[in-house]
Amino acid sequence: MSLAQQQELESKYVMGTFARKPVEFVSGNGMTLTDDKGKQYLDFIGGIGVISLGHCAPALVKTLQEQTAKLMHVSNYYYIEHRGEVAEKLSGILGGTTDSGEPIEWKTFFSNSGAESNECAIKLARLYAKRFGNGGSTIVTITNSFHGRTLATLAATAQPLKQEAFKPLPGGFVDVPQNDVAALEAAFANHDVCAVILEVVQGESGVHPCSQEYMEAVRRLTSENKALMICDEVQCGMYRCGVPFAFQHYGVTPDIVAMAKGIAGGVPMGACAARAEVADAFGPGDHGTTFGGSCLAIAAANCVLDELGREGEIERIEAAGEHLAERLTALPHVKEVRGLGLMRAVEFDDSVDAPALVLAALNAPQGLVLNYTGAHTLRFLPPLIVTNADIDAMADQLEKLIQA
Repeated sequence: MSLAQQQELESKYVMGTFARKPVEFVSGNGMTLTDDKGKQYLDFIGGIGVISLGHCAPALVKTLQEQTAKLMHVSNYYYIEHRGEVAEKLSGILGGTTDSGEPIEWKTFFSNSGAESNECAIKLARLYAKRFGNGGSTIVTITNSFHGRTLATLAATAQPLKQEAFKPLPGGFVDVPQNDVAALEAAFANHDVCAVILEVVQGESGVHPCSQEYMEAVRRLTSENKALMICDEVQCGMYRCGVPFAFQHYGVTPDIVAMAKGIAGGVPMGACAARAEVADAFGPGDHGTTFGGSCLAIAAANCVLDELGREGEIERIEAAGEHLAERLTALPHVKEVRGLGLMRAVEFDDSVDAPALVLAALNAPQGLVLNYTGAHTLRFLPPLIVTNADIDAMADQLEKLIQA
């Protein structure tokens, strides 16, 4: 079926929630996507940070083939292979130590997406506050954040333009500017705060990392007020920033961590992990899911964690991220390059039209799959297997397009 036929069918039968680009991808291999006409593209958005091992990674394909032939899904009323192993591996890479120096034990709820993981975090924080914590119900969020498109996560997403059409939204959320410690202190003084939820690196707003001072202030204020610190690592976690989770760059450990995207390499999956003493606020019936933690998703996550946990992977990802930042900084008309590891953004001056650049990159002889987050900003979330040669090929092509 041709692209034109697909476009016609989608316009008639698919809800128009995405402004799709005029390309139909039919296959992928590593860093490369291939369209229906056989043209190849270097992928520097990776399904929005999802394709951690690259397209059709052999280890993941083999795992999924074997699991699909064996068992795909059973109810969460029963035990399955590998769920406990994956939770144990997550506990290990989340790390951290208690005040007495003992390793922190983490417990995980498996879901299907980042929004669901954040919903779980929100519910757990409020339940913990009522049963064991300070009794508060207000959750502090960060201006320009993005936590999902369900009603509760949209309420936590402090972007009025995204919220307006869907009001009234669930209450109990207040937002403060990113990296503004005084505003955060005022929120604690004026509200019954049970938790602070933040993206360690804001993604959808244009890749804005939290400052060291701010992360330390969030940890201090939540601890002093018997509230919880929630890190939304849906986009910046799972080795995206080099270390397993972006909060580990700051030397602070949160109480709850939401994750998704790259955790299963392309299979829909999310997870919400919490320190055991917080997680134990949940009992049977307090939360649940039909599809979360399915046999297929768990097998995929088990494979991804093994592949990314190999010796030298953190250093390789961090080195690739530095090379990407260097090449972006050298592009014409650059105002700022932001980010950590392989989560980067380049903001150009007003002479560069980012949406037009994304289309031009698709149409270039060596196609590029890019993403814009603003009128003059491109975001980069390539598969974590990206090489310096891939980065150089992309940057060389991008420079030509900017100068055209």
